Formats: sequence, structure tokens, C-alpha cells
Amino acid sequence: MGFGWQELLIILVIVALIFGTKKLRNIGSDLGGAVKGFKDSVSDAKADDPVITESTDDGNPLKESEK
Repeated sequence: MGFGWQELLIILVIVALIFGTKKLRNIGSDLGGAVKGFKDSVSDAKADDPVITESTDDGNPLKESEK
């Protein structure tokens, strides 16, 4: 049981009438900025993590910075 495109269109029109298009545009841009900030912070965190590619003789992982 899902929504078809007609139902989604009706819901979108009702939401636009309730909030107004200007308010919806502001909400969309704020949400887009939040998602962009989240993606940037996740990619920065991945770049800061050392990559483990090899192991030492005793079986402990060797970090990229220790090579």
C-alpha cells in the first residue's frame, strides 16, 4: 500500500496552501544546507582517519603514518 503520484500531488498542494511557497522555499534551503554540512563533516572525519593497510610482524595493524 503506497501513495501514487496523484495522492502525492494533492498532499503537496495542501502543504503549499497551509505553509505558503515562500516558507517552503526557506525550509528547503535550510534543510539542504544542513545536509551539505553533514556530508562535509563526514567526509572530513573520513579524511582524518588513518588507513590500515599492512600489519607488523607481531600481527598488530600498521597505520599509514607509520610506514
